Amino acid sequence: MCKHTLPEWHAAINSHKRNFIAKKGEEIIKEGDAVTGVYFVTSGNVKVHKQWGDKELILRFANSGAIIGHRGISSNHSAYPISATALETTSLCFVDIDFFKSTIRVNHDFAYALLMFYADELQASEKKMRDLALMSVKGRLAVAILSLRDQFGLNDNGFLNLTISRQDLAAFTGATYETVFRTMNELLAEKLIHVQDKMIGILDEAKLLDLSNR
Repeated sequence: MCKHTLPEWHAAINSHKRNFIAKKGEEIIKEGDAVTGVYFVTSGNVKVHKQWGDKELILRFANSGAIIGHRGISSNHSAYPISATALETTSLCFVDIDFFKSTIRVNHDFAYALLMFYADELQASEKKMRDLALMSVKGRLAVAILSLRDQFGLNDNGFLNLTISRQDLAAFTGATYETVFRTMNELLAEKLIHVQDKMIGILDEAKLLDLSNR
């Protein structure tokens, strides 16, 4: 928000924002609660998720610089359609909804950047729904691993810079824990990935890309 707003607006942002820390496992936003504002992640990792019948579906992961809670902005209702939970100790900046809307009205560059962000997110959501409907679990798992690599990068040992549980990986893939566990073993046997504790490393990117394009 600071990057795309007028310099003279920064003092107003500083007077309205509220910084706080969320502990690992702490719920930052609860699906169905009234919208009070939006959150910016300044450090740490957050999962953005919602109930899908009796299962949890992880829509995306938010790391440093990401915005969460923006899906609650609507002219038709004022409830958050998603939940957000800290995956580790996470620093956040909260801006109340009235001030956030005022910032959009006053700062045209920010409004344009937000519009482009919504467009990109819509495209990603539509692709995810298409993958859920048409792609095999193996293909969806390959997509998930590659997208997490693109977002979080790799550490010095070649593993994803995100420690993710099998349960969360299943929720992100849109499959059951048992199916993801079995499919992970297939990828391990085929030497496409390797695993250490909860860390995942990529051994054969080309074959994962091939699976993700089927």
